[in-house]
This record gives sequence, C-alpha cells and structure tokens, in this order.
Amino acid sequence: MDFIAGASPRQLARTAGALYLINIVAGAFAIGVVPAILVVPDVAATAHNIQTHELLYRLSLAAHVVVTVTNIPMAVIFYDILKVVNRRLALLDVFFTLVATAIEAAGLLSQFTPLVLLGSSHYTSALPAAQLHALAYLPGDLSTIDYSIYGVFYGFDFICVAYLVLKSTFLPRAIGVLLAIDALAYLADGFANMLAPGFAAHLVPWIGLPTIIAEGSLCLWLLVAGVDAGRWKEQASAAIRMRSTQVEELA
Repeated sequence: MDFIAGASPRQLARTAGALYLINIVAGAFAIGVVPAILVVPDVAATAHNIQTHELLYRLSLAAHVVVTVTNIPMAVIFYDILKVVNRRLALLDVFFTLVATAIEAAGLLSQFTPLVLLGSSHYTSALPAAQLHALAYLPGDLSTIDYSIYGVFYGFDFICVAYLVLKSTFLPRAIGVLLAIDALAYLADGFANMLAPGFAAHLVPWIGLPTIIAEGSLCLWLLVAGVDAGRWKEQASAAIRMRSTQVEELA
C-alpha cells in the first residue's frame, strides 16, 4: 500500500499490467488448459484422470487461487488510476470486483471434492464406484454455474471500467469500446447459462473471444505504455477543482 501511495500513475498502470498478465496466464491454465486435459464426458474416465494426474489438478486449483489473489491489488490500483475520472463509479467498480472475487474464491472449495472423495478410503469403501465417480464429477458441473454467477458481477465490473476508460483522457478509447463489448459478453454468457443452458452451449467458444481481445489489449497497453501521465495529472487537477467548487457551493 505504501508503494501504491508513492507510485506515479505510469508505475501503477504497469504494476496493474503485470498483475493482469499473471491473472490471465494463471486463469487460462486453471480454467482452460487443465479441465480440457482431465475432464471428459465419461465420469469414470474423468475420475481416473484426476487420480492419475492429481498434482496437475492441484496445480490448477493453486493457480486459480492466484487469480483471486491478484484481483484484490488490481482493484485497488484501478481505483487509484480511474478515480480521477469519476470517484464514485471507480469505487462501485471496486465493489463489483471484490464481490465477484469472493464468489469465485468460495467456489474453489467444492473443486477439492474429487480429491477428498477419491483419495480417502472412508469414501471409496463406503460408496459404489459409479456413485463415487458421479459425486466426484459434480463439482466440475457446478463450476460452470459458479462461473456464470461471478461472471455477471465481472460483467458489471467491466461496464464501469469501460465507461471510465472512455471518459478518461489518458487511456485509448478503443480499449474502452472493447471492454464494453467484453462486459456484454460476460452478462450474456452468465444469464444464458442460468436461464437457457442449451442455448449457452452454442455460444462457446465464440463468447470468450471478446474477453481475450479486450482484456488482452488492456493488459498489454498497461504493461507497455502505462497511462499518459500528463493527461492523467490534468484530469486529476480538474477533478480536484470540481470537488472544491462543489464544496464551496454547499457551504
């Protein structure tokens, strides 16, 4: 927190970009790569894959924890950068991020269920194999619902960020447009999975493209260019003058 307080806007932006890169890589490994390797339609085969590649499965869970951890400092840094545009909306964005992250982190607990069921003689001896495998498979199905719920909160999060970027003078407006499309994709995917799972299945993998393009662009821009420090300071000064005027009017 001392670093955040003393860092320049460009340093903050590049720190956010580095955290974002870690977040994207860890998330792709945890949510994309490992499930594609281990999870198959057959419940018994999936249980066998998890048992055979237990370390890989555990690494995916650890990577997902890293994703949720990086979300917190990213939320603070984004607030610090974007509050000069609209302080209340930047604060609202922080709350959307933290609620989404809390839901995401809480959902990880159930992902340890296959390891407990398949690795304990208490369960393997007490339950028939077919039932054991079905119970071990269930958390994977529930993770889709979990993703839908916290994805809706991330959708509203990115609506806020998109607006703030569009209204800023120190970040490219094109990225704001991409983030707005990304937000709509999150909301469409989340509500479609909750209301019409069959329809939502047809959206994959295309529904994920806006996320890759928009968040990848934002991450790279923050890493390489950061923010236009001069324009950020101008907007910060304008925000301070506006607040001073409002205080004087109230007085």
